[in-house]
Amino acid sequence: MGQKTHPTGFRIGIIEPWVSTWFARRKQYASNIAEDAKIRRFVKKKLYAAGVSRIVIARKAQNVNITVVTAKPGIVVGRGGQGIDELRSAVQNLINNKNVSIDVVEVARIDVDAQLVAENIALQLEKRIAFRRAMKQAMQRTMRAGVQGIKVMVSGRLGGAEIARSEWAKEGRIPLQTLRADVQYGFAEADTVMGKIGVKVWVFKGDLMPGEKADQNIKTKKPQGQGKEGAPRLNRRKRSEDSASNTTEA
Repeated sequence: MGQKTHPTGFRIGIIEPWVSTWFARRKQYASNIAEDAKIRRFVKKKLYAAGVSRIVIARKAQNVNITVVTAKPGIVVGRGGQGIDELRSAVQNLINNKNVSIDVVEVARIDVDAQLVAENIALQLEKRIAFRRAMKQAMQRTMRAGVQGIKVMVSGRLGGAEIARSEWAKEGRIPLQTLRADVQYGFAEADTVMGKIGVKVWVFKGDLMPGEKADQNIKTKKPQGQGKEGAPRLNRRKRSEDSASNTTEA
């Protein structure tokens, strides 16, 4: 019988990057892993309302850099940067006052992020929306965003049933065994009156060519003076003067 494997862990080093980037000696390796897990649990719990997709941790000597990829950066940063300062102080106290820097990156497309889709479905289940309706609506939004496939599975006491069960739905294709397939996985839990309901989401964005890396789905800053199409913007006065001179010559 075939066994399940985590889609991200299966592709790390091939098309997926590591979410922890650092080097440590054997004696310090385990403590760094435990510290990373502690940081992720703390930040995820504190910023759950901000829709955190993933948390990337980089270390260099005694410096720890945390990159928070979120759907709502305004909630993380806070008014005048107050929120991010409080978060930095809390993380420093958590890991024994190491030098901590925090960067906030915005998710480019929320509907194609598997983790955010799973959390959205879990939120709807907590509001007592029918699980089939929540699954169908999320799948339709994701497919309209331009992905090639999505699969959603919910497990638990669905609809208040006495016996827990699992139900799933799929649109498009999800090639889980293809290493060059850009498949993103997300998991969330809904705390309902009848107990916890687990939500798993797989999103397939397309096949990658050799040398390509998975889409990180983050917004990048546009260079100054660039328009929507990437062409340099012209001054309105300059354009009007040019058109006037052309008319005079004609």
